[in-house]
Amino acid sequence: MITYIKGPIAHKTPSFVVVEAGGLGYHVNISLYTYTKIEKAEQVKLLTHFHVKEDQQTLYGFHDETERSFFRLLIGVNGVGPATALVVLSSMNPEEFQAAVLGEDVASIRKVKGIGPKTAQRIIIDLKDKMMKESFASPTMLSSQSNTHRTEALSALVNLGFARPAVQRALNRVFAAKPDLGTPEEIIKLALRELSS
Repeated sequence: MITYIKGPIAHKTPSFVVVEAGGLGYHVNISLYTYTKIEKAEQVKLLTHFHVKEDQQTLYGFHDETERSFFRLLIGVNGVGPATALVVLSSMNPEEFQAAVLGEDVASIRKVKGIGPKTAQRIIIDLKDKMMKESFASPTMLSSQSNTHRTEALSALVNLGFARPAVQRALNRVFAAKPDLGTPEEIIKLALRELSS
């Protein structure tokens, strides 16, 4: 198993890089998210996933552990192969993808090229519990206080009669625009605007 690859970049495109390591040039498929992180780099260290099929061996590279974990979760979903998983992670950054799954936001996942409604629903059903059990350390994730406020706002809005999935989608939009909201009251007011729009 190849865990990571480190070395100078010999060639770089938005979909793959060639990394020199030990006198060899390794073709590593990457997402657009990873490309934006390494766009100006000359040296790179990419976490990898080595995918083997009967007629093909492919190396996938990731900027951080969260992205690699999501890639591995995605390829475990029936009907989602490595190429599709990479398209998902090119269309959404890890934070957006996690928010879409936890918020049961089928519409956002369906926007990804090659993902139909059934596959989008399957991704959510298969991955939501796994994501909730795991602790993915992304630098852009909400602070513990923001998470507490979000939970309080979610509970209050559900008690007001709004459907949980709709509330979660509204909260995703609120926090995407303003990650550092101060109180549950502010969050609820903004989420109510989203829910009524």
